[in-house]
Amino acid sequence: MNTPSIYQDIIKAVSEEKKLLAVLIDPDKFKIEAVSRFIKKVNRTLITHVFVGGSTVEEFATEILVAKIKAHSTLPIVLFPGDVSQITDNADALLFLSLISGTNPDYLIGKHIEAVSKLKNSSLEVIPTGYVLIESGGQTSVEKVTRSKPLPRDDKQRIADTAKAGELLGMQCMYLEAGSGAMHPIPAEIISFVKQELNIPLIVGGGMRSRSQIMNAYESGADLIVIGTAFEEDETFFDQLQK
Repeated sequence: MNTPSIYQDIIKAVSEEKKLLAVLIDPDKFKIEAVSRFIKKVNRTLITHVFVGGSTVEEFATEILVAKIKAHSTLPIVLFPGDVSQITDNADALLFLSLISGTNPDYLIGKHIEAVSKLKNSSLEVIPTGYVLIESGGQTSVEKVTRSKPLPRDDKQRIADTAKAGELLGMQCMYLEAGSGAMHPIPAEIISFVKQELNIPLIVGGGMRSRSQIMNAYESGADLIVIGTAFEEDETFFDQLQK
């Protein structure tokens, strides 16, 4: 029997013009005793995926959190790791992120080499993903940790060319990121401009704090949207995303 593929499910949704929505849970910002109540709320919304990860996470925190989420939800759990220590077989898949908008070799290929010993005998589905950080009005945790500058938001051609280069290198998904705690979401014109260049699924995250911002991103071409800070700041945001 073939193993279900999260990536193929994403491709199928894109081909059928079904929009996907993920909630990003940061193990360092989330209390383990709150998982049950939180995931019950998630299960009542339009959310299709649970992403787990953060820029800096304590060792074993990811593994413990993922196991707890699995006990309360059947949604696919996808790792969004900031470091090798955040890889756990308890999850279903891993976004193998390469920060192609930056020039720090650690986050272009170095961390990936470190991860190989964990991944070669792992059951995780590995999804090669280009990660493009875009300026969002203030310094984000991604910038601090990776020591990489974001691409200017007023240079959409460079952003699109960077994303397309990632696709040509073999990336299976492209992730446009405003960053955790972003002051502004990625502008609609950037999303649509990049989408026109790509033949792979487009993920967009950072700075979205309302249903209207999410819908705007979808209408601009985002295939999968990732929400994090909105839930961290106000759990009533769930009410806007009921099924």
